[in-house]
Amino acid sequence: MDKSLQLKDFLELTYKELEDLNVKARTITDQAEAKKVHTKYLVGESRIKAVTLCFSDIEGCLHMLDYNKLYFLDAYENLTFDGSSIRGFSELDESDLRLGVDWTSMTYLPSDIFGPGKVLLFANILKSDGTQYDSDFRGILGDLSKKLAKDGLVAQMAPEVEGFLMQGVDAEQNFRQKDGFDLVSTGGYYHSLPLDHLRAFVDRTAEALRALGYRNEKDHAEVAPSQFEINFSHTNVLRACDQILLYKLVCRQVATSMGMTATFLPKPKRRINGSGMHINVSLARNGKNIFHDAKGDMGLSREGHEFVAKILNRASDIC
Repeated sequence: MDKSLQLKDFLELTYKELEDLNVKARTITDQAEAKKVHTKYLVGESRIKAVTLCFSDIEGCLHMLDYNKLYFLDAYENLTFDGSSIRGFSELDESDLRLGVDWTSMTYLPSDIFGPGKVLLFANILKSDGTQYDSDFRGILGDLSKKLAKDGLVAQMAPEVEGFLMQGVDAEQNFRQKDGFDLVSTGGYYHSLPLDHLRAFVDRTAEALRALGYRNEKDHAEVAPSQFEINFSHTNVLRACDQILLYKLVCRQVATSMGMTATFLPKPKRRINGSGMHINVSLARNGKNIFHDAKGDMGLSREGHEFVAKILNRASDIC
């Protein structure tokens, strides 16, 4: 063994240990309680070296930065960054933005994918005065969820994210139009063998997602060759959106470790199906889906029909 590795004692947990920790973390929904529990853990666990803080821009791209754990514990209430360096954020003369840690998003990371000794948290973007930043869609969604909660409603969502697996690392960056992408599989819908590259990739990714606390449902090869989809159960809309970003990140990390590229481009290959993301949405009051009515047309309540109609009315804006 490399002697330098023997000198390092950073935290590495089994997937079962990670799953137990992440499932437990998801049960803590109060910010104050989550902050108390997780800061206590970070202080007590000497093998944690860094906290990865994440936020998304207006295009849905995930941005990440690592803080030394000791620095983070001292400074988490005053974390700043240059907003003018993020596309679509502030101008240079108003560039100072703050990161508001969402303690309820605490995620324990698998060391074989993210490296040992790290945990992850999402952050909202705040103005210099501590108020919500207008271009931070995650923060806006969180505020909307709180507004719904005042009316006794919880918005739930389950995404179905499709992607392609391509030959070679960094296939998107190295793309040449005359060559195109090289698929790793010629199979189609539900058509992948136990030992082929696509199946091995899906298996490894599904295992990692389960360790991250996802409630996996099914995974399979999609209609187009080399296309995949991994489904997981619904949760509140804010957590579901966080899960979409982490899902794509894990897919890319796993693919790279296998010498391939996971891409979520909508149409990376001509003459075959592209990728999309179905979204299953519902509103619940007191644990009951208000869109359901067994006696309603197609099993939908009046609220369900109105919800669908309003989405269709805004379809061009959404798409």
